[in-house]
Amino acid sequence: MRLALLAGLFALATALVGAAAPPAPGYTPKVAVSAPTRLDWAYLVSNRSPAEPPADLAGKGYDSAKQSYELFVPARKDVKKPLPAIVFISAGDEPAGWKAFEPLCKDKGFVFIGVRGAGNNVDGPKRVRVILDCLDDVRRHLPLDPDRTYTTGISGGGRIACSLAFALPEYFGGVIPLCAGGDLRDEQWLRFRAADRLSAALITGESDFNRGEVERWKGPMWKELGIRTKVWTVPKMGHTVPPAAVLAEAVAWLDQGADARAALAKKYPASRATPDGAPSRADASKALLKEGQELLAARATEYRGLMTVKGVSERWPDTDAGKAARKLLESYEAKAEKPWEAEDVAELRKQFTAEARSLGDYAINGIPTGSPYEKDRPAMAKRAIDLWGALIGDAPNSPLAKEGNARVAELEALVKKK
Repeated sequence: MRLALLAGLFALATALVGAAAPPAPGYTPKVAVSAPTRLDWAYLVSNRSPAEPPADLAGKGYDSAKQSYELFVPARKDVKKPLPAIVFISAGDEPAGWKAFEPLCKDKGFVFIGVRGAGNNVDGPKRVRVILDCLDDVRRHLPLDPDRTYTTGISGGGRIACSLAFALPEYFGGVIPLCAGGDLRDEQWLRFRAADRLSAALITGESDFNRGEVERWKGPMWKELGIRTKVWTVPKMGHTVPPAAVLAEAVAWLDQGADARAALAKKYPASRATPDGAPSRADASKALLKEGQELLAARATEYRGLMTVKGVSERWPDTDAGKAARKLLESYEAKAEKPWEAEDVAELRKQFTAEARSLGDYAINGIPTGSPYEKDRPAMAKRAIDLWGALIGDAPNSPLAKEGNARVAELEALVKKK
């Protein structure tokens, strides 16, 4: 019996050592996920971070251990130094980006994670769960540099890549949506975080049917909202993964923002994750509340502080920090003077203006005849008209209103063609 017990202990110890062993350098076509993600995947499909996500949110019977990914690990001299990484999300179920990113990863020492089973045909909640299961599995074994971890993907994969970065910016330094754009989060504190931390390298092709969306809508809008943004339009390219040289240029541009991201993290630690861990709900909410309180201490950042505190209250309402955030918000709401309200209006005006300009331009100039989005042109024009209408009504005699009136006349013609 004693021998059996010792044998069992030896087997357990061997399994634990094996599980902790870092992946070997080189390319591995299929790596199985070893444990459920510790990352807050449910937040990507809601505005809450529940203690326990609904059991069937990722689909009935979802099993992390059945997920897999392709992996490239560069040779390392210092095994403790965090590595830069590319997280690629395909439009189909099989990974599709390794060959294009291979030269960059080998030359610059990037980890490559090609997610499997997370294509456009997969429901949103399951899709993000699969992706974060794969990403966090790598982080369990390799330290990844959050300032130089970039999420990317082709077409619908690019849109999901944006969703990841905009919802969990602390884990990423930037995003490379290929032949597509993506949607910002509604939470104001996350919009500020995107502008302060993230870089966006959008790449489209000369004949890509999503070219107008990238060049005229998402790229210009994000840039006007303060996000570090650059657009590449590749000659003679359609709706496909760009050449390796273009990807290398985009990643080099993203890397130029890494020092600024590191400086931000020193000032506000909650803006950046650790290379290999994930905070508890209590710790994450506490850290973000502390940041909000520090921002509130100065008049110049008071509005940002309030939006950050509001984010804590909404995301983790049941935690001690979430409850404290609610009380803090109520105390500010009770004040006689509320100078931040003017900043709230100014921020809303800024967002309306950026979207009205870019979406309107896309509707008028960015949707070619025969495009799969041609049928959506009237609805896009109507949305832009509504935004311009709000801006014109806010300040009828302003230069912005003059610009809006001219645009509305063009947009109304598109709506009438419906």
